[in-house]
Amino acid sequence: MGKITEDLLRRRAEHNNCEIFSLEEISLHQQEIERIEHIDRWCRDLKILYLQNNLIPKIENVSRLKKLEYLNLALNNVETIENLEGCESLQKLDLTVNFVGQLSSIECLKHNVHLKELFLVGNPCTEFEGYREFVLATLPQLKWLDGKEIERTERIRAQQSYPVVRQQIRDQEQTYLRKRVKQKEEALAKLQEKASSKTKGNKPGFDGRWYTDINNTIPNSTDDKENSQLVNAEEGEEEVKQEIDENEEDEKFWQEPSLYTPESRLETHRYMEEKRKAKDTTREEKKPHKTRTLVTAEGRVLNVNEAKIDFSLIEDDDNNQLILDLSIYRFLDTSLVDIDIQATYVRVMVKGKAFQLVLPTEVKPDSSSAKRSQTTGHLLITMPKVTEIIRTNSKSTMKAKATKSSGLETKQSTQTAEKLEVDPSSYSFPDVANIVQKKKPVRQGPIHLQNTKLTCHEKSDSFDDNSEVPPLI
Repeated sequence: MGKITEDLLRRRAEHNNCEIFSLEEISLHQQEIERIEHIDRWCRDLKILYLQNNLIPKIENVSRLKKLEYLNLALNNVETIENLEGCESLQKLDLTVNFVGQLSSIECLKHNVHLKELFLVGNPCTEFEGYREFVLATLPQLKWLDGKEIERTERIRAQQSYPVVRQQIRDQEQTYLRKRVKQKEEALAKLQEKASSKTKGNKPGFDGRWYTDINNTIPNSTDDKENSQLVNAEEGEEEVKQEIDENEEDEKFWQEPSLYTPESRLETHRYMEEKRKAKDTTREEKKPHKTRTLVTAEGRVLNVNEAKIDFSLIEDDDNNQLILDLSIYRFLDTSLVDIDIQATYVRVMVKGKAFQLVLPTEVKPDSSSAKRSQTTGHLLITMPKVTEIIRTNSKSTMKAKATKSSGLETKQSTQTAEKLEVDPSSYSFPDVANIVQKKKPVRQGPIHLQNTKLTCHEKSDSFDDNSEVPPLI
């Protein structure tokens, strides 16, 4: 039977990038779930929860979902409405086609003040006399019941007749509960009878299978071909007989009348599940077993893509390496992927299915690396080549060319340059003494200016004439 697991929730939370802690809506219908569990701890922000068409017998483990607004439990085995007081935001509850016979259990929904819609169509309680009046008087916050809008006059009449209707519902509940006890006893006795019939067996062998007496076989017979044909014919007859018996058993099971109870529904589901598993096993047995060939007997490696994965192989000449891009499924766990890189080929096992590719050149397995994208799930395998290619850097070559060209230009400029000849006799050292020119005497009025002659002072006794000191003038 199905269980609510973290893997199931993440697969169903594809629209939320597989994140379950912030999940607001999830659909878990048709998963053969027998119990509600883990949701209240892993998905605390849920607003919409679909659990229809499962095998859930009890409402439980949802009281922590404070934000839950819509709960769909249609087509299950629920018999009592309970454990919903903690769902403070619950607005819609769908219990269509269940086995709710204890109608008084809806009193627990009084605490759900925001509840507007309730569906109980297809439950045994809807056959009780005064069913609708009891629900309307018990849950005054409801606006819709079984898809029909509640009118004000209808609610007033239900409240007026509530004491009488409540007693009627109680009596009908007691009758139904006694009936359910008998149904459970009958279902248990029927189950024990079937179990005992299976242990006895209707076919040869202790487990209902056909067996061959090894004492009656003739090992060294001359008529081996005739014996093998006879055995094949007997096996064919046995298969036909077995198929006829199975068809008769199916017809008997479906024609046998049964009560509409949770036990009968569960028995039908288990019978169908057993038949499906039996067909799968027979199909697997009849299917010819294919031997996987990755390397031939001569040692030639083959290209294999059992997983049917899209891929691309890129030769990165700049970095001298090969890059293999595999489009692995986005939500596949990395633990289910195994990578084996050899010198001439690469092999990737995806959930037991092989992807093998022969490489165009030898690579270095020890220097190879593999990375997987967290967003797309693609697997990127980088494999350096064994043969190294020496390549000059384009920038350095350009610089070298530029320097060579500039050198040629300088050489050409030096070759074509002309030298200027200067005559040293046309230039002489400047005369410092003639820098300041002497002023010419200027006549001012009647006074004539005359050049004053410098008078040499007589040498005093303390004066020492040094020949090395140049004269002032």
